[in-house]
Amino acid sequence: MNLKLIVGVVAVSTVVLGWVLFDSKEPLTDQDRAAVQSYTLSNGMKVLVIENHRAPIVVSQVWYKVGSSYEHDGITGVSHVLEHMMFKGTEKHPAGEFSDIVAANGGEENAFTGRDYTAYFQKITNDKLELCLEMEADRMRNTIFEEKEFLKEIEVVKEERRLRTDDKPTALTYERFNAVAYTNSPYRRPIVGWMEDLDTLTVDDARKWYETWYAPNNATLVVAGDVVADDVYRLAKEHFGQLNASVIPELKPRHEARQYGTQRLTVELPAKLPYLIMGYKVPVLTPDIVNGDTEWEMYALEVLAGVLDGGQSARFSKNLVRGQEIASSAGAGYGMTSRHETLFTLSAVPNEGVEVDVLEFALREEVSTIKSLLPDEGELDRVKAQVVASQVYQQDSMFYQAMEVGMLDTIGLPWQIKDDYVEKILAVTALQVQQVANKYLTDERLTVAILNPLPIENGTKATSSAGVTHGQ
Repeated sequence: MNLKLIVGVVAVSTVVLGWVLFDSKEPLTDQDRAAVQSYTLSNGMKVLVIENHRAPIVVSQVWYKVGSSYEHDGITGVSHVLEHMMFKGTEKHPAGEFSDIVAANGGEENAFTGRDYTAYFQKITNDKLELCLEMEADRMRNTIFEEKEFLKEIEVVKEERRLRTDDKPTALTYERFNAVAYTNSPYRRPIVGWMEDLDTLTVDDARKWYETWYAPNNATLVVAGDVVADDVYRLAKEHFGQLNASVIPELKPRHEARQYGTQRLTVELPAKLPYLIMGYKVPVLTPDIVNGDTEWEMYALEVLAGVLDGGQSARFSKNLVRGQEIASSAGAGYGMTSRHETLFTLSAVPNEGVEVDVLEFALREEVSTIKSLLPDEGELDRVKAQVVASQVYQQDSMFYQAMEVGMLDTIGLPWQIKDDYVEKILAVTALQVQQVANKYLTDERLTVAILNPLPIENGTKATSSAGVTHGQ
C-alpha cells in the first residue's frame, strides 16, 4: 500500500517527516525481511515486531484506536489537541523532557493524528529502545493536564488551523467539500477541528478524551529495526504490562446515508485561481470484505486512480494538461484503507481563461471514456509497474514497515493483507477497472465543489468575505 494512501490527511505536531522514506541506502535482501511477530499482553495491548538487522536503528510507534472519526459535534479537534497535550509531561517527566531526552540520545520523535488513529513515534539507536518504551508507558496513563498548558496548546492548534486551512483557499474548499459530501459519516468533520469548537474546548474535554481512549487495551506497540522480537516483548511486558486496562466504549456501526443526486457547493474566497474537486462515494476494504467476493473492487479502484493520474503518461496529464492544455494540474485519488466509506476524488486547477465548467466536463469525459472503452494493457502494465516499484522502495523504510502494520491493525484490518497487496494489484484486469468505474463513478454518488476566486486586496487574508453555498 502506498504511503500516501496510508497516511491520508493527518495533523502532525512538530517536525516534518522528511526522513521517513530514507532510513536506508542499500536494497533489502530476503534475509533482511523478517515476518511480523505478534504478541498480546495480559492487559490487552498488542505488540507487533519487525526484525530488520541492517543498521543499529529502531523505530518505535504507539498507535491508539482514536482519531477525529471518533469525535462528536461540539468537541471536534479534541483528538489532535490531546496529541499536543501528550507532550506536556508527567510527574516523572515534566513538560518538554520527553523530547529533550530523545534528542539528547540522538533520536527523533513526533506524533500525528488521523481520522481513525493517533500515533506517537521515535527513531533512535536500538540500545535506547527501552528508554522510549518507558516514557511512552508513563505518558499513556500519567499525562498531566494543566489549564495553563492547555490554553497555550489550544492557541497553537488554532494557529495551525489558520495557517493550514483558513488562510489556504484550496484547503478550506476541500474542508467544506467533505462537510457536504458526507451526510452522517464522521469524515465530514476536519481532523484539526472546527474553529468554533476549538474556541469552546476545555481542558476537561481533553482529559476526559484521554481517560476514555488512552489505555493499553486500546493501543498497539509497533517496533521495527535491529531488535530481537522476544526481547521487545519482554520490555513491553515490563513497561506496559503493569498498566490497567480500561472499559473502551463500544462503537456503533456507521453507514453513510443514501445520496439523492449530485450535490454541489461553491466557495467564494479571495484567491488567485479557481479550483475544482469532485468526489464519488466508494467502498473501502473492511474486515468482512477481505478475501470476499467484492474485495477485488478496492484494488480495481486503486488501479483506476493510477490510469487517470499515475504520472506524466496518465490520462489526466496526457490529455488535459499537455493535450488540451485546459488544466495546469489535474489529479485523482483513492485510499482503500479506512474505517468508513471514502471518496474517489478528481481535482484540477484550470489554465488561465478556462472556465471551471469546461474543466468539469473534461474530467467527466475522461471517466466516461473508461466506462465505454476498456483501458489498454499498456496502461495497466504501467500502473502495475509503478505499484510494484513503489512498494519495493517503501519496504526499504523501517518507518514505513512499522506504519503499514500499525495502521492496518488500528483500523481493524489484518496486517497480513500487506503481503498480498502487489499480487492483487497485478491481478486486476481492464474489465474490472471498467466495471468499478461504471458502478461507483455515478452522479448519484457525486459531490462537486468549486472555489470561485474573489479579488485579492492588499492585506486581505484568504478567509475574509468568505461564503459557502451548496445545493443538490
